[in-house]
Amino acid sequence: MPERWVVNASPLIVLAKIEQLHLLTTLADEVIVPQAVVDEIMAGPVDDPARRFLETNPLKIIRSTISPVVQAWDLGKGETAVLSLAFLQQGWRAVVDDGAARRCARALDIPVIGTLGIILKAKQQDIIPAAAPLLRSLQAHGFRLNEQVIREALKKTVNEVWD
Repeated sequence: MPERWVVNASPLIVLAKIEQLHLLTTLADEVIVPQAVVDEIMAGPVDDPARRFLETNPLKIIRSTISPVVQAWDLGKGETAVLSLAFLQQGWRAVVDDGAARRCARALDIPVIGTLGIILKAKQQDIIPAAAPLLRSLQAHGFRLNEQVIREALKKTVNEVWD
């Protein structure tokens, strides 16, 4: 079954900061970005790497129908658009990092992956040599990751150690 991802702003922004946006299109067969997410990123700084990426790369950008079921969760516009697309379109995985958005996804049985999962999946598929250095780079760029979650995820999925 093809991997089809609908991506929120946070994974785009942080993967751009560590120069790993290629992981999205390498790991997924199809990647789309809702217009609400594009608007959020384009409202940011002109020199933002995610903004530059969207300006120069041909990701599919679509307007999304908002699901009332998802809208009831009162999430941000980007999270609502991403989860609505994944909820209404069979076979799409939401790429979100926000805790409330992930809780919504679990409650609605929406397949989900976050930035940590993307990096671990890239390591499992030998696309990157190691996951830990990229996770440290994410932390250095202000991405909050729980140390215990990192330790367990690295050990369980890619047999790496977090020192």
